[in-house]
This record gives sequence, structure tokens and C-alpha cells, in this order.
Amino acid sequence: MSEGLMSVYDEILVKKSQEGDYLSFEELVKRYESKIYNLAYRIMGNKEDASDVLQETFLQAFRKLSSFKGKAKFSTWLYRIAVNICLMKKRKKKKMEIVSLDLPILTKKEDEIKRELRDDWSRSPLATLEHEEVKKTLSQAIDLLPEEYRTVFLLRGLNGLSNQEVAKVLGISLAAVKSRLHRARLFLRDKLSQYFREYGSRA
Repeated sequence: MSEGLMSVYDEILVKKSQEGDYLSFEELVKRYESKIYNLAYRIMGNKEDASDVLQETFLQAFRKLSSFKGKAKFSTWLYRIAVNICLMKKRKKKKMEIVSLDLPILTKKEDEIKRELRDDWSRSPLATLEHEEVKKTLSQAIDLLPEEYRTVFLLRGLNGLSNQEVAKVLGISLAAVKSRLHRARLFLRDKLSQYFREYGSRA
């Protein structure tokens, strides 16, 4: 289903949900629960917190659904709720984030990341993110990003939001989104370049 059709279908489900059709809301949950969970897991860094964020996101969405006016896409509105919950939880914890070596690899929009990074290592025999060790390196590098850069990168790369949608979700300017995304990509390029240099010295 194309993004346009998905958005139209979301509108139909939202309208029915607002009219008291609980099955329509359950369908919305099914459509977005994996995306919300993956985003929360990347931001929070553990399954327990990600599960809590997932539940709280849909509880808040259900409670506030009557106030949703459709000025933004439902998905954008939902991501904003999820991100706000994540940031609130992280502020409460006030702990340093621990980077896990076995966080799941990006499963969405990997082709987009490949296109962005391919030119830098086009001459390398490992110039493909299909290589498991490179995937692991990229995954760890993403988790090392400063929170504000990582959140922007995940919304764009993992969830496929446009720059404009990311700006709406985070409540920041379009210029700030572009700046943070650019810095995130530079950081990742540097980490992967370092990996290839170290790999070359071992070969």
C-alpha cells in the first residue's frame, strides 16, 4: 500500500474510532505498534521501557483521539506522542544511557541508508550493509549518537518520515531537522570509515 493510500485509510480508521468503533482503533494499533516499539526501543535502549512506551502511547492516543483534528497525519501525531513519552521517561531516569552491543539492526529503510553511505566506500569490498559486521557497527554507531541527533535520524531512517513530518513530531524548525540529520550522517560516516580503516589494517 502506498503512503498516500495508507494516510487515507488511517483517516477512515480514525474517524470510525472517534465514532466509537473500537475495532477500528485496534486496526490502528496493529498498523503502528511495531514501528512505535522499534522507535521506543532505539531511544530507550531496553525492551521493558520500550514496551511501557508502546502501551502508554496508545493509551494516550485513545484518550486524546477526540481532540485529533487531522491537521497533521495520524502517524505524525502518534510519533509525537511516543517521542514525548520517551523523553519524559529519560528525564525521570536521569541516568547515562548504556549502549548495548546486541540492539536490533535497522529493518526499515536500509536501502536509503545504503544510498547515503555507498559513495564513501564504493571501492571497498565491504561496501554493502548486507555484511553482518558492518550492520552491527552501524547499529552501535546509531546508539552512540547524541539523543537529539539519534531521534531525528531514527524518525527519518527507521520510520521513513519526511523532514517536515519530523519537524512537526519534535516541535522544531525544518532547518534544525536538516542540521541534526546532517550531523548524524557525518557521525555515522566517520564511524564506518573508522571501521573500514581498521578492517583494512587487519587484512
